[in-house]
Amino acid sequence: MATYTLIPGAGGQAWYWHRLVPELRARGHDVVAVDLPAGDDSAGLREYTDTVVEAIGGRADVVLVAQSMGGLTAPLVCERVPVDLLVMLNAMVPSPGETGGAWWDNTGQSKAMADYAAREGRTLSAEFDAKEIFFHDVPPDVTAEAFTRGEPAQSATPFTEPWPLHRWPSTPTVFLQGRDDRLFPLEFQRRVVSERLGIPVDDMPGGHTVALSRPRELAERLEEYRIRL
Repeated sequence: MATYTLIPGAGGQAWYWHRLVPELRARGHDVVAVDLPAGDDSAGLREYTDTVVEAIGGRADVVLVAQSMGGLTAPLVCERVPVDLLVMLNAMVPSPGETGGAWWDNTGQSKAMADYAAREGRTLSAEFDAKEIFFHDVPPDVTAEAFTRGEPAQSATPFTEPWPLHRWPSTPTVFLQGRDDRLFPLEFQRRVVSERLGIPVDDMPGGHTVALSRPRELAERLEEYRIRL
């Protein structure tokens, strides 16, 4: 039995994982979906890391899964507790000393997102449209629940801090990307991950919020990685 520890992206809500959690538990695993202090302006990467470490507690056989912005925190957790495998899922890959805020321009994310939209024949809205970017492939009832819950708060504090590690941790790391991700397009991620981690990017069907759109397929892929260890 493994301990799957799930770090959400911006907004920090464990709810993001609510469709994946039962899939992993049905396969006999302990699952810890973490709520981060995303709405707290006094909380930065250290506090996010503390929160995940405390949630893991004394559990062993940890498979750490980091979604999107969770990629800033997950490597810091790997420096604090034993982690058997780190799975970066549609994740940001920081460089030493880089702030999360600078990451967007440094990687060319905006152009990559616009270019991908143009290839698909879409015109990006003048204002960021969460439904278009995050929920285009999510079932309508799940999308409705998400919007009923309201947009989660996300403090800018973690985006202002230089990423503190000098190098990526030695934890075995795999990168899994939804090939239909409109925020971080697949080819964009292949380039960034190659430049920064030097590892391949695996892909699967689904957009940026693949844990909401394809939880069973995601669970199967995570299990493949775990078994391969």
